[in-house]
Amino acid sequence: MDNNQNQDPNNINIELNEVVAAGVYANLALVNHSPSEFVVDFIQLMPGVQQAKVRSRIILAPLHAKRVLAALQQNVANYEQQFGEIKEVEPFVLGGNNVQA
Repeated sequence: MDNNQNQDPNNINIELNEVVAAGVYANLALVNHSPSEFVVDFIQLMPGVQQAKVRSRIILAPLHAKRVLAALQQNVANYEQQFGEIKEVEPFVLGGNNVQA
């Protein structure tokens, strides 16, 4: 008998190694897009330092970008319900055509 026969096809095993699990800190994200992809650069910007470093770049298909947006919106709503409203601060603006977060 095949053991995979009874498994839920929507159940995905996700591996998370120690290096990736440790994560990287980012306090700025730049988002760009083309007709075929969204590019999100997660950046660490240190106070008083002119040079910022891209810590990670994620490239997403448009459908996945929309799904990530929905997941973030739901998680922010859940967070605010549990811990209170996240207060906006003065926007940080860099030159160029990208969008910052």
